[in-house]
Amino acid sequence: MKIIRNRIATAVAGGVAAVWLTLGVVAAAAPVKADYPAKVGKGEGQLNLVAWEGYAQDEWVKPFEKQTGCMVHRKYAGSSDEMVALMRQGGGGEYDLVSASGDASLRLIYGGDVQPVNVKLIPAWQDFLPQLKSPPNNTVNGLHYGVSYEWGPNVLLYNTKKVSPKPTSWDAIYSDAHKGRITVPDNPIQIADAALYLKAHKPNLGIKDPYELTQKQLAAAVDLLQKQRPLIKKYWAQASDEIELFKNGDAVVGAAWPYMTNALQKDGVPVADTIPKEGATGWSDTWMLSAHAKHPNCAYKWMQYVSTPKVQAEQAIYFGETPANKQACSAMDKIQDGACHKFHLDAPSSYFDQIYFWKTPRTQCADGQRDCTSYRDWQRAWQRVKG
Repeated sequence: MKIIRNRIATAVAGGVAAVWLTLGVVAAAAPVKADYPAKVGKGEGQLNLVAWEGYAQDEWVKPFEKQTGCMVHRKYAGSSDEMVALMRQGGGGEYDLVSASGDASLRLIYGGDVQPVNVKLIPAWQDFLPQLKSPPNNTVNGLHYGVSYEWGPNVLLYNTKKVSPKPTSWDAIYSDAHKGRITVPDNPIQIADAALYLKAHKPNLGIKDPYELTQKQLAAAVDLLQKQRPLIKKYWAQASDEIELFKNGDAVVGAAWPYMTNALQKDGVPVADTIPKEGATGWSDTWMLSAHAKHPNCAYKWMQYVSTPKVQAEQAIYFGETPANKQACSAMDKIQDGACHKFHLDAPSSYFDQIYFWKTPRTQCADGQRDCTSYRDWQRAWQRVKG
């Protein structure tokens, strides 16, 4: 299995100027209103996707093409910023669907780039985990701007022979106990992890949502991350980066995905992971329909198809993540014994309650106040953290 997952690549790679131009479009646009089709009609014969690499593999694309006659053309993006830019390219009509992560989805919604989806036309949506039916990263004012797909938590990964006792707090990556052997993602959304830690340890800051930070709260998170910087061995950009760091002993503790834990354990590296007492952030991807989709029927057929247990399981095992459809459990175990439990699809609801899924920071807070900081603020802050 080849995993190339670079969802965390930032504006550094995508070009800060291009990203800010993109955000300027957001400021002038608004969410698209619902104009649902009554039913899914005959396919247009073509479907153009923007996706994470590994999200449109031939194993499930070819059967889809055979079933529907919709020939899939895929464009792999290297970052959330690139996904947003591609969906706005050429007036927004070049691509029909995008597999957006939570740090991009609200940008696409409030930028008027994607349209509401009629989930009644997606039968498997009824079997989704309750937390992923209408999550705030893809559902606004009761309208579903896409259907959730796959997800995962950002866990605390540690070497069981080098880190003792078992860590129970994110203190492990903010204290100097493991100075020079800590690794965390290279991504502005990492600020939310710091905010989540401060939410528990500095309640006087009044942080309620790690993605909705005032200037004062953002400054506190940046201060924490700047103090953490000398402790960092490396900010990782891809899963393979962190795996290598743990394999060669350069890192003994860090923020990770369950995929890294499983890959390292499979190779005999003594590691384990945990969701610390403060909770954890997590990602959730969504298939979102372009506001200017030229092949909407094929797009609906795709969303129906990839929401089924079999395809969700295939995707999850290939990519190392967890399906939104809870009925995919047995299909996962058929592909890989114990996979359902390994990737927490059978976890109790209390497990999900610990996870704060990514959503794009916006100046307007959930309570309507406009004193929160924007994604652009976070991008600038992250550059200050990295120096």
